[in-house]
Amino acid sequence: MNRRASKIFRRVPAPPGPTRLVDMAEGLEHTGNLDRVIGALQGAVRRALPKGPVKDALHGVPFGHPAHPPLTDLPMGCWISATALDLLPGTARASQALIAAGLAGAVPTALTGLADWSELHREQQRVGLVHAAGTATATLLYAASLVARLQGRDRAGRALGLTGLTALMAGGFLGGHLAFRQAAGASHADQVSHLVPLGWHDLCEAAELPDGWPVQRRLGYITLFVLRVGDEVHVLADRCSHLAGPLHQGRIVTDDEGDPCVVCPWHGSTFRVDDGSVVHGPATARQPAFESRVLDNGMLQVRPIT
Repeated sequence: MNRRASKIFRRVPAPPGPTRLVDMAEGLEHTGNLDRVIGALQGAVRRALPKGPVKDALHGVPFGHPAHPPLTDLPMGCWISATALDLLPGTARASQALIAAGLAGAVPTALTGLADWSELHREQQRVGLVHAAGTATATLLYAASLVARLQGRDRAGRALGLTGLTALMAGGFLGGHLAFRQAAGASHADQVSHLVPLGWHDLCEAAELPDGWPVQRRLGYITLFVLRVGDEVHVLADRCSHLAGPLHQGRIVTDDEGDPCVVCPWHGSTFRVDDGSVVHGPATARQPAFESRVLDNGMLQVRPIT
């Protein structure tokens, strides 16, 4: 590259300015100093919550939606309301009741959050660890606030509650970064309805598909998981809805009813191959599925199930 071209492509440094909160959150994503703590905590969570019905429920598999995000509304709503009531006279008992309700709601919120956190990518876990530290600090401060109030030390209780609110807002901001910037909990499967037109589409020759072994095939903008079992061909979107793992590299197993399923190689989410429904988490969103048919000339055609 000549001198003139190098000047054109030289990177211009960003102008100095105040550090934004999002910059700090993004910095946490690359903080490798947290990894030792993360590894130990992740191992402890996985031992305490092995894969099975309990962990599936904590992920939200029975509801088809992550369980942790809506549960956070209870403690946050109660504690924010209690702090607001502290500004009004004659609301001491109401504030105590709200703080106690928030503490009760913090238990299932923490359990669902730990279950989800243990099955995330490392960059997400780094942010999630600090998010959990912030909300745990808020929980301890509100617990101390409730004790102080019950002992008649209302001024100390209100001060502890206000401090707890600060920790809660910091933890909540990182939770939002985790959910909206890092897409933890969102479905990562291809949005088939936007990327694949309705109707039948030629995919490949059916004879080239191995029996009982999944392969990857491309249809327009997306990749597909294709599994032939005898005369039946099962087709799903290949990107796992949990964190976009390649399903065609996963294991083929059967569920309790003997139906074939695929296990994502990244975090173990399990889907039925005939309709993409979730058998085991951490995924909660159904995997987009396709109908298939083989024409007389041997061409396999697929179309999205709407």
